Amino acid sequence: MGQIQVQYNVNGIEGLCVITPAIHGDSRGYFMETYNGNDMKEAGLDYCFVQDNQSASSRGVLRGLHFQKQFPQTKLVRVIRGAVFDVAVDLRENSETYGKYHGEVLTAENRVQFLIPRGFAHGFLVLSDIAEFCYKCDDFYHPNDEGGIAWNDPDIGISWPEIIGEYRGNASGEGYQFPDGTPLKLSDKDQKWDLLRNTDVRF
Repeated sequence: MGQIQVQYNVNGIEGLCVITPAIHGDSRGYFMETYNGNDMKEAGLDYCFVQDNQSASSRGVLRGLHFQKQFPQTKLVRVIRGAVFDVAVDLRENSETYGKYHGEVLTAENRVQFLIPRGFAHGFLVLSDIAEFCYKCDDFYHPNDEGGIAWNDPDIGISWPEIIGEYRGNASGEGYQFPDGTPLKLSDKDQKWDLLRNTDVRF
């Protein structure tokens, strides 16, 4: 496990891990292993990732909170440009931390990776002008299997950084903004998700 440091069960939520890779740098630049299956297995994180995804988003974009219902995915996420606030919500019905969340700031500079096991909803908020977000999945994306919960569910109570606004009983982004006036930007789909207590999801 020489190339990674792992913080297990972050915020008391079993299975959530924050991974920090070793950085080898000098005046020329740096080198790092962004993924090493042997190091992960030695750390007790034995996953078979089958798909890599990458997205770019502007400041104020919030994506989430998403999950796949019949084909849940473990995700290993990181940021290669900019900064995001990344969130995982425990949806495992027999978990002692059901409905609890953890948020982690991921940046191109800190190079931290966030491991989110199956049975969690996932989302992120872009804090920088532009952010490029990468993640590995241990199952494929199934377009007809996507589910979600409201990003601002008051029962979960995610403390999204910088967002100013009041909950109006739904997931609409209307009326929410950053202190500098940048509006919160959500997809039409993400503004229609319901509260967790009204969502039929069982992991």
